[in-house]
Amino acid sequence: MTTPSASDHESTAAPVEPHRVLVLNSGSSSVKYQLLDMRDRSRLASGLVERIGEETSRLVHTPLTGGGAEPRERTGRIPDHEAALKAAAEELTADGLGLDSPELAAIGHRVVHGGLKFSAPTVITDEVLKEIERLVPVAPLHNPANITGIRTAQALRPDLPQVAVFDTAFHTTMPEYAARYAIDVETADAHRIRRYGFHGTSHAYVSRKTAELLGKAPEDVNVIVLHLGNGASASAVAGGRCVETSMGLTPLEGLVMGTRSGDIDPAVVFHLKRVASMSTDEIDVLLNKRSGLVGLCGDNDMREIRRRIEEGDEQAALAFDIYIHRLKKYIGAYAAVLGRVDAVAFTAGVGENSAPVREAAIAGLEEFGLAVDADLNAVRSGEPRLISPEYARVAVAVVPTDEELEIADQTFALVEEPASS
Repeated sequence: MTTPSASDHESTAAPVEPHRVLVLNSGSSSVKYQLLDMRDRSRLASGLVERIGEETSRLVHTPLTGGGAEPRERTGRIPDHEAALKAAAEELTADGLGLDSPELAAIGHRVVHGGLKFSAPTVITDEVLKEIERLVPVAPLHNPANITGIRTAQALRPDLPQVAVFDTAFHTTMPEYAARYAIDVETADAHRIRRYGFHGTSHAYVSRKTAELLGKAPEDVNVIVLHLGNGASASAVAGGRCVETSMGLTPLEGLVMGTRSGDIDPAVVFHLKRVASMSTDEIDVLLNKRSGLVGLCGDNDMREIRRRIEEGDEQAALAFDIYIHRLKKYIGAYAAVLGRVDAVAFTAGVGENSAPVREAAIAGLEEFGLAVDADLNAVRSGEPRLISPEYARVAVAVVPTDEELEIADQTFALVEEPASS
């Protein structure tokens, strides 16, 4: 009898089932990434490359396995997205998680604008890339960066499925009467002018987790989701489907945000051109980068605004009141749209962490069945939780969002479909 060799064992070993997903979020000058193990949906590593193209580029990589590993940082010029992704791949390789691993099933890309064509996660082909490029005029700041990230990842792993998960996809269920602007139809159609909505992966995830928190199926629950970060948006979700959302053709419409104005009379644009001789680009910068909270009081950090209010700063107090007033208007409007509201869910940086914002947004809405318990609202936790008293007819929840996990789930489900069918 001969003794089996190591090569004999290797040839009979069971093939590795790919079970990891790399999630990429490529911005104009940054790349965020997470590597997840989809067997238990755990994070293996995460990182951020920022200030791409500058002399002071920075990469922070955090290993999330092995217990207590410290983040690693490198600085120095990272000239482009290709170099950024290669640097991220090197950090993953140092953790034994290299992108050449047979355990990697797919790469999931956050793509901000999918228009009407993409209502679900989509395997990226040449035709899909062309359509994303066609949408650049309605997402000039976001889609070009997303495309760069996709092309770079394709070059690194041309054999691997690349999946686009669109911020706009969750909102494609809006009825036409909610999605259409009341302008000339031919002009609107010729230039793709309609309400698309954004933060869709967050609204999808949070509305579903809110239903779980209530012990119900998503199709049995009506939820108002308030995604409050530096960018902010609201959605009305009826039975798991978005029927209304606050952002529109671009992320500028809707709530007061960190640097964006939100809703504004469109004639302000004409007025500024006529009386202030401002160019279109100057007005664009004003409304997107010099408005919102930072335009009202000079700060877009809610913690700093609250500190200033406690010290008696009237400008900060006014900015906060304007922010809350807009929130209340949308809660009331979406209650009317839904007819029946089972829950209001706060999420994202401000929504998850600012108890004063949650308290103020709900205060005075008791006739709508809404209330906040002060003690529950004061609790800091990374877990989904109710902050409404038991007697409240409508639940008020804090649900930490997880857009990367949502992208990974949608990506993995898509690439696993052929194997499971």
